[in-house]
Amino acid sequence: MQKIWAVAAAALLLAACGGNEADKIGRASTVFHMLGKNDRIEVEGFDDPDMQGVSCYISYAKKGGLKETVNLEEDASDASVSCVQTANIIRYNEAAVTKPREVFKRSASVAFKSQQIIRYYDPKRKAFAYLVYSDKIVQGSPKNSLSAISCFNGTSADSKEAASLPNSQIHGSCIIETTPAK
Repeated sequence: MQKIWAVAAAALLLAACGGNEADKIGRASTVFHMLGKNDRIEVEGFDDPDMQGVSCYISYAKKGGLKETVNLEEDASDASVSCVQTANIIRYNEAAVTKPREVFKRSASVAFKSQQIIRYYDPKRKAFAYLVYSDKIVQGSPKNSLSAISCFNGTSADSKEAASLPNSQIHGSCIIETTPAK
């Protein structure tokens, strides 16, 4: 009995910890339910916390019905991510983006399932890959989606802007700070 309470407390804590800085963009209903919300696809947008000028959009399946009303639903592992340049210039500190980082996470069930987006940096190509996938404590899902963004997508950054920042380099539309991250 004590073990059940520990699992329930941990599940509530996990559900409470999903505070992303994401904005709800929209949703599309997929299955009608007489009681509770319909099954749907939800779309959220968020800015990469380390990349000034990059935003990502995630779409994911959300189960409705009575189970959602009492917070016992388990969402499907289906999700998609797309990241885009949302400013004229992308700015980042190279030391801050070198290691893979979780830039988004949401709870997908009361049973320790979550969806997350991990950002990977490719220093050779000055590009970023954003991977969305689901996992559980015991077993995850191989379903995933990938989006990539490159410093060479848009127009080139102005060399005057980089000159005003010490230890900066221009690569395409990116101004890269090369000093160690704080």
